[in-house]
Amino acid sequence: MSLIRSTDPDFRVCEISFDALLVIQAEAEDRGWATRWSSVEALRGQVKEGAALLRPLMREERGGVVQAYRCLLLFATAGDQNAGGVATVDLDPAMLESLERIDRDPDVRRALVRMFSLAAGGISMISKE
Repeated sequence: MSLIRSTDPDFRVCEISFDALLVIQAEAEDRGWATRWSSVEALRGQVKEGAALLRPLMREERGGVVQAYRCLLLFATAGDQNAGGVATVDLDPAMLESLERIDRDPDVRRALVRMFSLAAGGISMISKE
């Protein structure tokens, strides 16, 4: 798998609905992809219904053709009013292409890339000294 940089043509940040996430999960289950929730029920137990943000992190290529994208998913967690989570999920290239992107403006793109970097590294509420 190769990393996707924000300057790559297949980089994008998309806001997806909970229903779209369920479709992504079902497709990942059907294909036997390892990077997914163990079940739809497990997903529902961890992800709060509502919109989530998705960005491709890596691409899996065979013979020069992209077979799948490993994406970061930033979402509100179920059961906690203000907490969020970050997880990875594999996605079919056609599905990624079909999602509406929200990162067309260069300033917005930079901000979203930074937000995903911070979220993936871990964000904690801290007390100021």
